[in-house]
Amino acid sequence: MSSPKALLLDQFYHIFIHGIEPLSLFRQQRDYYRFLRLYVKHIEPIADTFAFCLLPNHAHFLIHTKAPHEQALSSRSRTPRQPSQHFSNLLNAYARYYNLKYRRSGPLFQRPFGRKEIDSVGYFKMLVVYIHRNAQHHGLVDDFRDWPYTSYHLFFTEKPTRLKRETALGWFSDLDSFVVGHTTPVDFSDIAEFTFDD
Repeated sequence: MSSPKALLLDQFYHIFIHGIEPLSLFRQQRDYYRFLRLYVKHIEPIADTFAFCLLPNHAHFLIHTKAPHEQALSSRSRTPRQPSQHFSNLLNAYARYYNLKYRRSGPLFQRPFGRKEIDSVGYFKMLVVYIHRNAQHHGLVDDFRDWPYTSYHLFFTEKPTRLKRETALGWFSDLDSFVVGHTTPVDFSDIAEFTFDD
């Protein structure tokens, strides 16, 4: 199997991570929150996030890797950071936490993590919906809005968030259109090339 291309700078991606079967990546609520804290630490310096969903054995993210000048604004280094390495660091950091907490050893995630470039504006909106509705797609809840470990809920609060909420909402025009876009039946076959067989 050939190695995937390294993540490019200044590029939109659908990122997908999956645990080693049949292992659950998140056994307790605090595990989800620990992963998100590590995500902020490792990924925020190199990418903006527009949507995410954490599920027991996998997770989805819609990101835009920062251009070198954007990275420089939040770092003293003039050398651009490599996004692929930062995702690897995230997964390694969470695996160390998980293995120590649950007294296990060995890999936790399937390697390499999935990544698909998104280069069509028309797919952004549908991909946000796909990611937010993933828990319902897998039968974890009857209504995706009941799943707590997703960015969907961050669109309905006025509290500050690291999520690029305003940009993502702009793809839908406004919050009402965002809600309609999530509750109207969607044929995801139109974005099959940008999704994963999860």
